[in-house]
Amino acid sequence: MVVAVVLAGAVAYFALDKLRISKPAASSPTVSSRAAPVAFTPPPHSIAVLPFVNMSGDKEQEYFSDGLTEELLNSLAAINELQVAARTSAFSFKGKDTDIGTIARKLNVGAVLEGSVRRSSHTVRITAQLIDAVTGFHLWSKTYDRDLGDVLQLQTQIATSVAEALKVTLLADTATKIELGGTRNPAAFDAYLHATRAADASGGKNYLSAADAYTNAIHLDPNYALAFAGRSFVQSLYAAQDAPRSVVRDYFDKSLADAHQAIALAPDLAEGHLALAFYQANGALDLKQAFDEFERARVLGHGRAAILRVSGLFAIMSGSTEAGLADLRRAVTLDPLNALTHHLLGFGFYLAHRYEEARAANAEATSLDPDLLRAYEFIGLADYQLGNLAGARATCEARPNYWGTQWCLALAYQKLGRPADARAAVAKIQAMQGDTAAYQYSTIYAQWGDMPKALEWLESAMHLRDPGLSLLKTDPLMDPLRKEARYQAIEQELKFPQ
Repeated sequence: MVVAVVLAGAVAYFALDKLRISKPAASSPTVSSRAAPVAFTPPPHSIAVLPFVNMSGDKEQEYFSDGLTEELLNSLAAINELQVAARTSAFSFKGKDTDIGTIARKLNVGAVLEGSVRRSSHTVRITAQLIDAVTGFHLWSKTYDRDLGDVLQLQTQIATSVAEALKVTLLADTATKIELGGTRNPAAFDAYLHATRAADASGGKNYLSAADAYTNAIHLDPNYALAFAGRSFVQSLYAAQDAPRSVVRDYFDKSLADAHQAIALAPDLAEGHLALAFYQANGALDLKQAFDEFERARVLGHGRAAILRVSGLFAIMSGSTEAGLADLRRAVTLDPLNALTHHLLGFGFYLAHRYEEARAANAEATSLDPDLLRAYEFIGLADYQLGNLAGARATCEARPNYWGTQWCLALAYQKLGRPADARAAVAKIQAMQGDTAAYQYSTIYAQWGDMPKALEWLESAMHLRDPGLSLLKTDPLMDPLRKEARYQAIEQELKFPQ
């Protein structure tokens, strides 16, 4: 259960609404009145794309300006020499009167792209401007008027112009990489943007709404590989998190077919391989295939934080700890203001048995988003592993209505000599999650020293194809079971990469 939720969270986004006007920074006070500011030296060829302003006069068109901004961001990320701040961190400034210099320092980028979108029935006007974040001066600006059917080509034109302004050497296949898997059908593109907005909202009904919108995009353009990849992903998410058990297999089967179709249409599309990886990890529990597909997505999706954080986490689950942590650290560099990215780094440290670092990364996540319950859960679990049982109890007792913190309490109470409270915590998990938390019950009984019951729940998790089994190889809570023959047999059945 926890794996599906965590991997799904890797595509969560923030949505916002207002233009910032760029101005050179005000002159600093003299050295005599205050200490000299620290020199700002961002990485070369680093850039953030701020959400383009919806100038259509219709609030309902916000999905289009936000979606187009994201497509531009992805276009820039396809250029190898560029380091592009992730969408969530860049969009976190939307609706805030924050100057470009402050934004650049928080994201550690040398340039910022901002602009506006005005859409009419058949045309779109995009005004874009690129600002040097160190000097505050404009490097490039242009206004484009295009038919809606030319948006894909327009993304390439803007991305290549920005890259040239930043003195990046473009390869011959740059346009091909940027336009891979896209569409020139304006109605299909519009349906796709509606689908991604629904998918961002997450949850069962939203996943189904997103699937319907992706289906509409595919009907309008049967060769729209990105739409097949998107529909595959939301169908896997629905199957893993929300679907009634009677239809889980149907949605996973649809997800697999769509992932294969996306790859057939565009073999080098990172999103297609990511969708297939997610299916293999959750729908098939074929962890070797999942690892290979995550790795393929990572290579093809150069510089994409959303891919790095899932591929990195899965690499750690599969035993490639240092490579996985390197990907997760890189994701934090690209997405420094996203609480989820810090949490996933903390989750990776936890699986690597590096509990102090796990706690620190999750504490950073809660400072960015005080409502991110999964981060508190893993602060509690890290404290539990460090022997700080009082700290684990306090953190998780303060958030009693989340099943993950009850998981932490079931462990901490037992170690504190409060078995009745520990059993009550398990009962609360069962009331909230039923047998979808089979893997977690196995870890609890393993930590309690009840090996027969731990193995019984582990068998149930296998029978239910519980995605939590992806943690089996590295989960510290499973350490007491590792010498058990049945545990070893299940680990072999899961075919972890060697």
